[in-house]
Amino acid sequence: MQGGGPVISTLGCRLNAFESEAMREMADAAGLHDAVIVNTCAVTSEAVRKSQKEIRRLARENPGARVIATGCAVQTEPQRFADMDGVDLVIGNAEKMSQSTWARVVSGGSPRVVVDDIMSVSETASHLIDGFGRHRAYVQVQNGCDHRCTFCIIPYGRGNSRSVPAGAVVEQIKRLCDRDCNEVVLTGVDLTSWGADLPGAPRLGNLVRRILKLVPELPRLRLSSIDSIEADPDLLEAIATEIRFMPHLHLSLQSGDDMILKRMKRRHLRDDAIRFCQEVRALRPDTIFGADIIAGFPTETEEMFENSLKLVDECDLTWLHVFPYSSRPGTPAARMPQVDGQTVRGRAARLRDAGACAVTRHLDAQIGKTRTVLTEAPTMGRTEQFTVVRLSSPQPEGALIKAVVSGHDGRELSGDAVKRVQEAARRASGKGRSKEREDWSAARIAFAESET
Repeated sequence: MQGGGPVISTLGCRLNAFESEAMREMADAAGLHDAVIVNTCAVTSEAVRKSQKEIRRLARENPGARVIATGCAVQTEPQRFADMDGVDLVIGNAEKMSQSTWARVVSGGSPRVVVDDIMSVSETASHLIDGFGRHRAYVQVQNGCDHRCTFCIIPYGRGNSRSVPAGAVVEQIKRLCDRDCNEVVLTGVDLTSWGADLPGAPRLGNLVRRILKLVPELPRLRLSSIDSIEADPDLLEAIATEIRFMPHLHLSLQSGDDMILKRMKRRHLRDDAIRFCQEVRALRPDTIFGADIIAGFPTETEEMFENSLKLVDECDLTWLHVFPYSSRPGTPAARMPQVDGQTVRGRAARLRDAGACAVTRHLDAQIGKTRTVLTEAPTMGRTEQFTVVRLSSPQPEGALIKAVVSGHDGRELSGDAVKRVQEAARRASGKGRSKEREDWSAARIAFAESET
């Protein structure tokens, strides 16, 4: 590394990726050069080990660069990272989002370890970045978590739940639309808790409907992950009536067995999950569900695991994120009777096999249909349901196009572009141009409703 900006490596969730982009902006503004920043993850013990491995790798590959460790693993175990050879600075989750922290790093006035009590943080910094990603932008609207699931260390890395006010979110999204962003993904640690700490305690559905009303030029809005038991009436109303709200929901389910859910301290039972999926599909039949499911949670018997396996069909889940349970020191679950590792891995493999079959069913059902695709590369994009489509001919990056699905390879769709959404009015912005923006919105909705 010779005088360039910092090398940033991100482990873990989309929120970490969002914050890495914010750190890049702040580090660049402060004039930080010849540095390596690793934004760590603490979701499992394996994630912490991977974070340390990444730090060692980048330190070897960038001799002479300052090595800075930050993120959730650092927040929960600062001394572990401070004790690593080659680590120059250890910065907590709250401190990494402060411009003054990076100014002190550059000036040499920063202590080696800057990790304060995350539970004392009472607000989410909404002014740092307008969402990361150009044509699909991830916008952080919430951080932290007030719940204490027995397997999860994340509240101790992220702090208590705190929300970005709706007005700030709307203004961010308007700025993104002015830069030709065609899709926004709302993200957070516990997204459905958004608003509980704001005046009047608004719910997530209120934010969704406000965005769609006040930013008519936004073509597509989607959510990163939700806790289905906390879905409010306004959110269900948006699912039923707002065509710009994408029909893809990723659910934090974790298990399909009631006893395991209780031992996890989750707030729903299996029937709640099944009922939610049925209700949403009645409102919006084309909705596709993803889900997080943990295999081999402590005390899980074969019968209990079978209940999780059956949930894939009973909820008609498609995109599974399967996590083999990994004991996380400091959590109540780590003190429970553990399932042996071979059994855990076997159950995770069976869940993944069920997920692969579900994906195949979904892909089969798409053949012959016309979908609206947001292109992420000249020959690749994603449908409204977040399904990857490989296009037969190059298209402009970031365009919304209509494509006919011709087949699939078991993982991704293949298709042929047939029409591109007109974007002339889309680029209109500034004072006196609201009519053009309204025209764009009406044309976009009419186009989306056609050829389905």
